[in-house]
Amino acid sequence: RREITNLMNLNPTEALLLQADGSTQKVAVNQLRIGDQVQVLNGGQIPTDGRIVKGATVINEASINGESMPKEKTVGDEVFGATINGDHAIVVEVTKNPDETVFAKILQMVEASQANLTPAATKIKKIEPIYVTTVLAIFPFIVLLGPWIFGWEWAEAWYRGLIFLISASPCALAASAVPATLSAISNLARHGVLFKGGAYLSNLIDLKAIAFDKTGTLTKGEPEVTDYFFVDGIQDDAILPVVVAMESQSNHPLARAILQEFKAHTKPLTDPIEVTNDLGKGLSGTYAGHTYQIGKPSIFEVVPDKIKAHTDELSADGKTVVYIAKDDAVIGYIAMMDTPNQAAKAAIDYLHQADVHTVMITGDNQVTGQAVANQVGIDQVVANVLPEEKARIVKDLQAEYGQVGMTGDGVNDAPALV
Repeated sequence: RREITNLMNLNPTEALLLQADGSTQKVAVNQLRIGDQVQVLNGGQIPTDGRIVKGATVINEASINGESMPKEKTVGDEVFGATINGDHAIVVEVTKNPDETVFAKILQMVEASQANLTPAATKIKKIEPIYVTTVLAIFPFIVLLGPWIFGWEWAEAWYRGLIFLISASPCALAASAVPATLSAISNLARHGVLFKGGAYLSNLIDLKAIAFDKTGTLTKGEPEVTDYFFVDGIQDDAILPVVVAMESQSNHPLARAILQEFKAHTKPLTDPIEVTNDLGKGLSGTYAGHTYQIGKPSIFEVVPDKIKAHTDELSADGKTVVYIAKDDAVIGYIAMMDTPNQAAKAAIDYLHQADVHTVMITGDNQVTGQAVANQVGIDQVVANVLPEEKARIVKDLQAEYGQVGMTGDGVNDAPALV
């Protein structure tokens, strides 16, 4: 229940509704209707599912699809409620009622699952009152009739009645398992592993397959620079200071990755550089009489064969590549990737030794997912998956393998986890 409350806190509650005169009015999200237009400021939360009708921006959709890389969105593109807008204000037309959004469906699925007990638990809840009542009803008959039927003393009848009460109760069975279970749970807790109860711990005995979310679970959750290259004649210390100066004026996650890699050991420029950030075109600026541009490969028409070949190889490995151009000529690239968690490979190796089938379920594309899977040793990859599909995939795995585990860290993993 506490976790559901935490989910509810992430659900947007207010929106800036556009009026006919162009002004905005703050309204409750549940008052929005299909066709309404809302303004979403930079850094703001998108209030409901819709379609962009004005502006372009970068949106962090990790809460919905788990993707580590924010997505560039422009007019006509679909957006999801509860995701976070980036640097630019946009106008969104509402396409779904607030209770029909992807995020709302996640909440509904989690809440519904709380009432979905296992068959064994359901039977016990039905039988338990009858069983306990029957045992308690027999107890006084043993105490009262023992002396008359068997000739016991009253003290002996009382004593035998208590023996019956204790042995007939299910406590004896519970006591045989409880100390061992409590010991295991407390030992795991000291190592940072929390279990909801002994039943969940015992389920691991029959585990046949386990599904993993990718971003933040098998990976670190943030992009890191993995490769960079400049053509012959271009020295690192001549171009990297310009790159660092330009990226310092952007708060894009890829910019943060570049700064983390190069800023500490790069000398700052002697003169400031004025940078223009055009969504879809990347960064551009002028320094010492030369124009520089940093952006995705698709915006550059002429690319050296060597860089193009490298790009194909890096993209096949699931890496995101940005090009660097000087005076309209591409001179190099920087490749980034959400790299695997260092502990992931050892964990997957252990599961393989235990003959457990491993599956990655991710909202990322197939190439990126497969690249991470290859590095950590995952058996199977299911990519381009939305939250409600994750739950279906887990059900399919249950039908195929039996006992299945699920490991995830985001709101988007909640339906699959429950």
